[in-house]
Amino acid sequence: MSYSATTFNVMIASPGDVASERAIVRDVVYEWNAVNSNSRRIVLLPVGWETHSSPEMGATAQTIINRQVLSKCDLLVGVFWTRIGTATERHLSGTVEEIEEHIATGKPAMLYFSSQPVVLDTVDMDQVQKLKAFKTSCQSRGLFDTYDSHGEFKEKFYRQLQLKVYEHPLFQAANIDAEEQAIVESRTQLPALSPEARVLLKEASQDRGGTIIHARYIGGTAIQTNGKNLIPSNERREVAKWEQALEELKSQGLVVDRGHKGEVFEITNLGYQVADMIAL
Repeated sequence: MSYSATTFNVMIASPGDVASERAIVRDVVYEWNAVNSNSRRIVLLPVGWETHSSPEMGATAQTIINRQVLSKCDLLVGVFWTRIGTATERHLSGTVEEIEEHIATGKPAMLYFSSQPVVLDTVDMDQVQKLKAFKTSCQSRGLFDTYDSHGEFKEKFYRQLQLKVYEHPLFQAANIDAEEQAIVESRTQLPALSPEARVLLKEASQDRGGTIIHARYIGGTAIQTNGKNLIPSNERREVAKWEQALEELKSQGLVVDRGHKGEVFEITNLGYQVADMIAL
């Protein structure tokens, strides 16, 4: 059934090292629409320069992006990890310029900084230092949030996006029924899983049959899925670690014992949903 709704553009501003977070922002926005757009009469449209700009000459690239994309956005979501981005004529980077220009209009901006671990040899320390300086400057100018995993970022952003839409005057002007303003949880939550359990679930989701085989034999133990034995050695410590990972998935309802003998497991529908949220 068709219905009328007000559309708000959500700008995703970020450097190139947070591609997974950009995908999560889009997924959360689409999920918000699926759950809320009909009752709220609001549709959120995620936009970015890579999808909503077109070739043009006569000005700097960032100036064109600001005019073509940023100026039409209502809410900005900024995400950083180890990079600040490429400098522009006026700011530390294009991402920073988008944030500063957007804030200057008085429109809402939500900033997130990742504290996920990173291998130092893979990062540009000059970028890291500039990012730290920008983060410090933000502390006295507003409220931002941090996260230490993709799952935590999704959970935080899902809830905080709802709060922003329900409370900010920009969205209240769309005649939202105040009696319906209840915060709902994301339909699929990312449970607390050990690193081994996350790897095992992700591999199982990529297996053609979604199957995990737990085999014990004279020479040792194997946990196999997607054509791989995930136990690196027969040292008991390693075996116990991966057997515990399998038990975690079973207890969370992410896999089910099809043979009822603890030998053959299949990933459940919930398991596939959670696996899609895991970025390794």
